[in-house]
Parts: sequence; C-alpha cells; structure tokens
Amino acid sequence: MEYSPRHGQILTLLKEEGTISVGELARRLGVSLETVRRDVKPLAARGEVVRMHGAIALPSVVSEAPFERRMRENRPAKEAIARLAASTIRDGESIMLDTGTTTSLLARALLDHRRLTVVTNSSDIARTLATVNGNKVYMAGGELRSDSGAALGFSAIEFVSRFSVDHAIISAGAINAATGVMDYDLEEAQFGQAALSCGRRRVVVTDASKFGKKGLVRVCALADFDELLVNRMPPADLAEALRQSDVTVAVAEA
Repeated sequence: MEYSPRHGQILTLLKEEGTISVGELARRLGVSLETVRRDVKPLAARGEVVRMHGAIALPSVVSEAPFERRMRENRPAKEAIARLAASTIRDGESIMLDTGTTTSLLARALLDHRRLTVVTNSSDIARTLATVNGNKVYMAGGELRSDSGAALGFSAIEFVSRFSVDHAIISAGAINAATGVMDYDLEEAQFGQAALSCGRRRVVVTDASKFGKKGLVRVCALADFDELLVNRMPPADLAEALRQSDVTVAVAEA
C-alpha cells in the first residue's frame, strides 16, 4: 500500500506530540476531517498509529503511564508557556505549584534559577527542583496517586495552607467564560483552589486546547486569579470575560 504525501506529516506530528485529535490534525494539514480519516486508516492497519476516541497516537505512547502521555500532548505549546512563567519568577522567590503537565514543565524551566522556595504536591516537581541551586522544596504529604505521583486530599491541602508564597501557579483542565477554571478530578480541583489562595500573585497556566471546555469540577471563578499564561489568545467570549474579571492574559512566544 502506497503512502499518501500526508502520511509522513502525520507521523512527524505524532513524534512531536505523541497524541493528536483528528480535528487538530485536519487543521494542521489544511484538509477535511474525512480526508484525515482516509489517511489514518492505512496507517492504523499497518500498526503505525493507534486510533482512540477521536484522536490518534503512536503505539509507544499508548503504553505509557497516563501522566507521561499527557506530558507529550501539545508539548511545544506547554514548554513555551513554561518558559514565559519562569521568566516572571526571580531568584530567591517562593512559588507553589500544583500537579500538572504544564507545571511540571515549568519546574524544568526553573532549573537555572537559584535559592527558590518551592511548595508542591507533585513528586515530579519536587524531584526536579530539590537539591539544586540552593533551593528549598516542601512536599505535601499523603498517599501518592499512582498515575501522577501527586499527593492529594485533606492532609495535602492542610499542609500547603500554612504557606504564603510570592507566586501560586496552577494548571487547568478546562477554562471557559461561564464557569471559569475547571478540572476533571475533585481532589485535584480542591488542591488547585487551595494553592491559589496561598499566593500573593495567582496564576493559571494552560494551553489553548483547554479553551471553551467544561470540566467536571469547578476550581475557581475567573475573578479568583490574577493572570492567565497561554500559548494563544482565548476566543472572544472568554477574552471578554477575563477582561471583565481583571485577569491579565499573557501569550507565550513559540
């Protein structure tokens, strides 16, 4: 079976991102959804890609742990946001970070910073920033989630609530004009809400794939944070709601 000229492009995009939705693939390639589905069919038949709920992925990605898989999704956008967030933090400052792929990438972007005080419920973030450059890292206690290595629940919230930090930075599972910042897990949403309340500067970081989506659990209203760091300007309705809530929007350069 011959390759379509787009097959190479599809495989290249998957190597960069791991997983990509059919709709996003059609947008990137400038073709219809039906054309994408026709192109994907022979790739799936040969085992080069795996089809899954409106998206496709590399076979190696499907076998990854869920958190590792999410780390690969939209990674260039998340890394750009992480670099922007890191540029707003100075040596010697204190930060609180929740568990999330963008905040984990932010931890990596902070490796050149010195003497940071870091409070987090993420074992990945704690491992990344502890024992380097004179940092102090405080890790919330409790049972660690098997998929993300995050400590959640009452003990984690009670622990971080003792702190007052320069920057409280959380990730978002979804964000829309009507309900604000949302997540798909109750305990993660509760932790994110608690983390924001501890920051003199309250920041949400998210890539554009979360715009307009509705999660399961509300984290906070748009008025409950100060800044939104993204890789693309939000759609008009969300942008207007953010303006009315006095939220500053900063767009990361790719």
